[in-house]
Order: sequence, then C-alpha cells, then structure tokens
Amino acid sequence: MAFADLADTVEASASDRLSLAFDGTATAPGAAALSAEPDNLVLRAARLLAECAGVAPQADLRLTKNIPVAAGLGGGSADAAATLQALVELWRLRLSERELFDIAARLGADVPMCLAGRTSLVSGTGDRLETAPALPPCAVLLVNPGVSLSTADVFAARRGDFSPSRPLARSWSVMAEFVEMLAERGNDLTPAAVSLRPVIGEVLSFLRSTDGARYAAMSGSGATCFALYATFAEARHAATRLPQDWWRHAGTFAQT
Repeated sequence: MAFADLADTVEASASDRLSLAFDGTATAPGAAALSAEPDNLVLRAARLLAECAGVAPQADLRLTKNIPVAAGLGGGSADAAATLQALVELWRLRLSERELFDIAARLGADVPMCLAGRTSLVSGTGDRLETAPALPPCAVLLVNPGVSLSTADVFAARRGDFSPSRPLARSWSVMAEFVEMLAERGNDLTPAAVSLRPVIGEVLSFLRSTDGARYAAMSGSGATCFALYATFAEARHAATRLPQDWWRHAGTFAQT
C-alpha cells in the first residue's frame, strides 16, 4: 500500500447535529452520484467513533472528492480514516492508538492502513501492517476509464486459487528492483475485473505502450490502473496521450 499525492479532503466543524455535505466542484469519476446515505463511510465512521467514545455524534462534515469512487484506490477508506482523525481532534477525545485502529478495522479492511498513512506491506485482511522500505524515486500515472467497479463483484467473479504468498526477502534501492518485486506478485484480481469491465484491459495495454513506462497494473480491485515512470515529466507526457474521456492523475508517491 503506497500513497500518491492525490487526496480527498474531510472538514469537520462543531454542530448540534451530524451532517455531511459534498463539495460540488469535485470532478472525480462517480463523485456526483454520492449522497449522504446512512451507510456512507464518512457518516459510519462518525457514528461508530461517537458510540465507542461515549459522546454525541454531532459535527458538520464536508467532503471534497478528488479520488474516483469505487475505483480500487481506497478513497472511501481514506475518507473514513480522515474522519476519525478530524473528529478525535474536534471532540477532544482521549483514545489510545490501539483503540482508534480497532475502530478503523470495524469500518473496513483498508481503513487501518489508511489511518496509518504510510507505505506498508499489508497482509491478513488488511489488519497486519509492516512498514515497507522507502520507495525509490519514481512517478506514477493513475488512469480510470470512467467506470466504477464493486470490490464484492470482482471477488465473486474471480476463479481459481490466489497466488502463493511471497515474503519480501530484501529491500529495493533502485526502481528496477521495485518493479521486479511488483512484477513477481502481480494482481490476482485483474482477470476478474477485466471480465466485468473489458475496458480495463484496454487501459493496461495503452499504459504499457507509453514511452518510459516501467510497469503497469491494476490498482486494488479496479477499475483504476497505474503505470510507473522514472520521472514526473514522463508520467505527465504519457497522460497527454490518453483518450480524452479517461480520468488521469500524474504525480508522485508520498514518502511516509
């Protein structure tokens, strides 16, 4: 799990009720369809935190979406983690790190790693985190063809066994070693995701054909894909070659 320089924003302010508003200027795919339904992860995080801390769930929350929705980028989980952090501060709660991570785990498998907010090797159901070696200098291009994809649907469509676990035997100091490690592991969910959204295969083929692409794969359960480049200039140039209706973000990784 690595963090790119792309983020949503969660704001929390004092109130006598619990509410959630969305920034209407957000342009991330799927953002326009979001609503403050009871099972929205931001509201679920607020209610669960209030319940565990024994306080009233009162806050005005505002969410700005820059990360595509249902896209395999952990946007919803990151929003839930940010909500926990914002409300701990707003409500002046005294919770141990262990208590906060237990709450995060109840919200979803990816929320604890988003709460940690650092490059991590993740195992189990997302509950076992190990600090990863620092990433080598590189740039990343994220691409979503404008489709959403349910993680549950991808797992339901998957066939066969998962690849065997490959413990990390060494760190990586240069990009070639990092790419080799990624290529050895791959993404077992890719065939299932492509069967549901064939355009994902088109995105991967396009990214692999761009100048300077060192590695390309699907992120999480899709539909977003990514490609790695040695420099930001290469990633930005590749972004200009994409079909106009595909969402893209050229950036770097946060070294946390």
